[in-house]
Amino acid sequence: MANAEPDIKPAVVKKPFSLNEDAKNFVLQNEKLFKTLKKAANRYIGGETLAETILSIKKLNEKDYTVTTDFMGESIRNERDANDVTEEFIRFAKSIATEGMNSSISLDLSHIGLLVSTELTIKNLKLICEATAKSKQEVIISMEGTDRTDQIIAIYKESLKENSNLGITLQAYLYRTKDDLKDLINLSGSIRLVKGAYEASKDLSIPRGDELDEIYLQYAEQLFENNHHCAIASHDDKIYREITKLIDRYKPTNYFLERLLDIQNEELEIYKNKGYKCRIYVVYGKECYLYLCNRWAEYPLNVFRALADIVE
Repeated sequence: MANAEPDIKPAVVKKPFSLNEDAKNFVLQNEKLFKTLKKAANRYIGGETLAETILSIKKLNEKDYTVTTDFMGESIRNERDANDVTEEFIRFAKSIATEGMNSSISLDLSHIGLLVSTELTIKNLKLICEATAKSKQEVIISMEGTDRTDQIIAIYKESLKENSNLGITLQAYLYRTKDDLKDLINLSGSIRLVKGAYEASKDLSIPRGDELDEIYLQYAEQLFENNHHCAIASHDDKIYREITKLIDRYKPTNYFLERLLDIQNEELEIYKNKGYKCRIYVVYGKECYLYLCNRWAEYPLNVFRALADIVE
């Protein structure tokens, strides 16, 4: 299915419309519109509820996939909502242990308090890490816009002192990542390497293309050389072909090839069957509007797939 798609470069940014909070709230409050868009989003999400998502994760585990799971949402602006989200992550962490699932947690710090206070974020992150540690799973901090990068890295480094099961995401398209990687690779926490998913000015970021691909591979090679716990998150099969050559050369034991649920998972299955360690990123919750917009931004022809899903 993925191989039949034309060679269209995916966007490197999250479209501003998908981040519009008024639009998100309108969708969530309009039952008919929400149900319509959810039909299109269903292929990309583990479920709307925790119970539905547990079933999805179990099916992936049965196929020998490791999973990382995110409760959808970001940019919470009050303490009560941030605490409610934290409780949901803790409920999920308890489910991992109870159900014997293999799933780490991924999250945006702005979903648990980053826009409220640093203290609240560190407190909530610690609670989630403690709950997840009981099932020997990790918590992976996702990266957000460039205006938040310094704060996210600072909170990660501070929290890692008390929570050894913590990891972070780095975006290869930022010029600063060269120095960030040099710093963070010396710490014990895992590193998820992505190309980049947020709009950034030209003075801060490298445009998508051959130069960025080469830099991405250089960063991955540094991680493999050090056998640093990492995830190579990409939907670019050209990248994965080069990545597997590096894996064969350095023979790291602490890595995953990672892709989003139902995004070129057929190719990921091939790599898994060849013996490479593979992980699928699963999201769940009601904010499927945001997630669906991001899938459209990454690959515009997904709009047609969404229309087909809606009318089925």
